[in-house]
Amino acid sequence: MKNQEVASLLRNIAFLLELQEELIFKIRAYERVALAIEELQEDIEEISKGGKLQEIPGVGKAIAEKITEFLSTGHSRYYEKLKKKVPVDIDSLHHVPGLGPKTIMKLYKELKVKNIDDLQKAATQGKIRNIKSLGEKVEQNILKGIKFAKKAKRFLLYKGDEIAAHLKKELLDSGFASHIEVVGSLRRKKETIGDIDILAISKKPNELMDHFSKMKSAKQVLSKGDTKSSLILEEGIQADLRVFSPECYGAAMLYFTGSKQHNIELRNIAISKSMKLSEYGLFARKTNKLLAGKTEQECYRKLGLNYIEPELRETEGEIEAAGDHTLPKLISYGDVKSDLQMHTAWSDGTNSIKEMALEAKRLGHEYICITDHAGTFKIANALDPKRLQKQRNEIEKINKEISGITILQGAEVNIRDNGEMDLDGKTMKDLDVVLGSIHSGFKNPKEKITKRIIKAMENEHVDIIAHPTGRLLNEREGYGLDFDMVLDAAKRTKTVLEINAHPSRMDLAPSYIRAAIKKGVMLSIGTDSHDASGLGFFKYGVSQARRGWAQKKDVINAFSLSEMKRKLK
Repeated sequence: MKNQEVASLLRNIAFLLELQEELIFKIRAYERVALAIEELQEDIEEISKGGKLQEIPGVGKAIAEKITEFLSTGHSRYYEKLKKKVPVDIDSLHHVPGLGPKTIMKLYKELKVKNIDDLQKAATQGKIRNIKSLGEKVEQNILKGIKFAKKAKRFLLYKGDEIAAHLKKELLDSGFASHIEVVGSLRRKKETIGDIDILAISKKPNELMDHFSKMKSAKQVLSKGDTKSSLILEEGIQADLRVFSPECYGAAMLYFTGSKQHNIELRNIAISKSMKLSEYGLFARKTNKLLAGKTEQECYRKLGLNYIEPELRETEGEIEAAGDHTLPKLISYGDVKSDLQMHTAWSDGTNSIKEMALEAKRLGHEYICITDHAGTFKIANALDPKRLQKQRNEIEKINKEISGITILQGAEVNIRDNGEMDLDGKTMKDLDVVLGSIHSGFKNPKEKITKRIIKAMENEHVDIIAHPTGRLLNEREGYGLDFDMVLDAAKRTKTVLEINAHPSRMDLAPSYIRAAIKKGVMLSIGTDSHDASGLGFFKYGVSQARRGWAQKKDVINAFSLSEMKRKLK
């Protein structure tokens, strides 16, 4: 699938247009289509072949033609034309967090910075601090951003999931494998992954390896053997396929799922019990007799441990808990009954309320909350009180039209620099759910941001703090935050903290989720989706909750609508 490549192309076009100070509506059009394509569950190439590109929200004739050209040739004449007008390496500078179009052009004009190497040299030599309106603080932030950009080469979880699902289907469809499983960091549901590991059971391993190496998505064959082959896929990610016998498949699953440190701890336990553990099974040390290997469960059981879910295998106390029989019963993917953050065409989304509700119902949700931006946040087309009232009327009408799901009206309200909310109290009081979130001032000192969030939580109308640390994976680190103080305030004010399920956020991190649970702070899950296809990202919020040791009782939207409302009071 080339969804991500097309989305990246459109985002780069938007950035180049912004560099050239084009009209804002034109820039936003490309950004919104990029987001819509990024959240598609369908293959963009199949949509294009079916002549249905213009059915994607925001795609008109001009953008459809650019997408078609890129899919058929791998290039975009329009993009290349824009690049020629800009004297800088957009592909490298665009990915430095905090480096916007105006700063890029200023650095070019003042210091002839054309690429990331020029930028690093200028910052290291202290030249950026002397530029008017930039200064030493900006220079230091640029150095941090360069470091972050150079290490941000991992794939987002959903992208790896998407690629792996296609690989698994194609390998099973070949008829040469009876079992195919995706392992590694993908199975542990890490926020980002470096490669894709696949295990197989096959009676025809040579034919399976031949098929694997000749797949359409294979860009380069790194190695090909009887039981292991490695490819570079067209998306630029490495995929490894290994074949094992049924007798040791469970041990192989355990070994290749990881984490590395988790495996080391298990091997140490095996040694202490006069056994040895490898990808081929659990053996008696003296006789080399196979004791377990068919399933992961029997390997754990033979080691005296309860089964440990893949999401927990990070040596964060899970092995001790498995030995003491105190592992939590993790929240399951079927436990959650709703989605508590989504955006529609009323603000900066692309689908209608009804379209979002119907898709949520199809996914099995019992209720949802529409949380369009509200206040004075112009860039997101935020709703004022009058528009909120009109939206409420529409929600009431749709609730009467659709059975089996209840639509709530909420809003995502910006937390101002001083901690005040960007919407009046009377208007917030009339909403079912109020999300408070930060959209600016990310580089402020952590003391200031901490006080800002705490003051928002002290507002009686704020129910949930959305994407609490503000991170964007592979783009920017979260803002500085005294999380212990935030947790204390959340507990005191009974404010819920969101697990943002959008793949580019996955915010909160597992360690923060676990800390919140320990403190007794409730969590919510929201996709932050801006179109109907993004509602499917909900599973990543659940996987993140599981990685943070969350149980059903810890997540507010795992409760019925009436119970959820009661807990918000």
